[in-house]
Amino acid sequence: MEPRSDIPPVEDLLDRLHVVALPMRVRFRGVTVRELALFDGPAGWGEFGAFTEYGPAEASQWLLSAIEAAFSAPPVAARDQIPVNATVPAVEPHRVPEVLARFPGARTAKVKVAEPGQTLADDVARVEAVRAVVPRVRVDANGGWSVDEAVVAAGALGELEYLEQPCATVEELALLRRRISTPIAADESIRKAADPFRVVALGAADVAVVKVAPLGGVGPLLVIAARIGIPVVVSSALDSAVGMSRGLLAAGCLPELPYACGLGTGGLFVEDVVEAVAPVDGFLPVGPVVPDPARLTALAAPADRRQWWIDRVRACHAVLSE
Repeated sequence: MEPRSDIPPVEDLLDRLHVVALPMRVRFRGVTVRELALFDGPAGWGEFGAFTEYGPAEASQWLLSAIEAAFSAPPVAARDQIPVNATVPAVEPHRVPEVLARFPGARTAKVKVAEPGQTLADDVARVEAVRAVVPRVRVDANGGWSVDEAVVAAGALGELEYLEQPCATVEELALLRRRISTPIAADESIRKAADPFRVVALGAADVAVVKVAPLGGVGPLLVIAARIGIPVVVSSALDSAVGMSRGLLAAGCLPELPYACGLGTGGLFVEDVVEAVAPVDGFLPVGPVVPDPARLTALAAPADRRQWWIDRVRACHAVLSE
């Protein structure tokens, strides 16, 4: 079988590979250390950071995104700065001010809710603590509620910009949307779906949350954004500064940007591959990122974890080459 012409040989990727382990300030998505593979390519730096539980088929899209960044010339952005929301993990209310302090000037906050082991009362307390500091609040349930639970939660949480992925399936989102007035945003129902446009066809969402890496790159994201027919929010997948730069580029290329984007999660890391850039008046700049060699060395993953990522790159590359 002839290899795909747009996919470099796997050995070329591995020759450019850096695997880093970034310590986090708080547990997010169940992790306290974020491992990522970075590639130093002829067009720039690419990031492959599919979460470890993803198999080769799903993770291969993340590798495709890294290849796009490292080997293809970027599109030209229409704006040079992007409004970003603060991101609040499922922390106790007394920790909320500490988290929000890392997002200076943010006028919108996304709050994690429906965390396993926590209750709706925990979610309400966290949201109220955020609302005391930031006026505009959206919440993300990662599909953790049933329709009935989401109806109750929407009433208990008060006025929200939107509920992000309150239920797991598109059908549930469509049913919920007919029962509540709070806008609904779809995330997993777009980036994990065989048909990302089904949420619109079924009237299941008011907002589309899109992420560069799971969709295969900036190019595919912009195609979906142009066709989906509802407002788009570009968000991160717990990216390093390298991956975040691609999200900011994608947001910068959109013709309209009605919502703050979820691209400020760099504040969740204790250390990153470059010196942290804090938002200014709630905005982050659009531009390429080149990792600091000293940080790449200091943050390098242990040898066994590097080998794990090498094996994973090979497995995902095989999927892309089929």
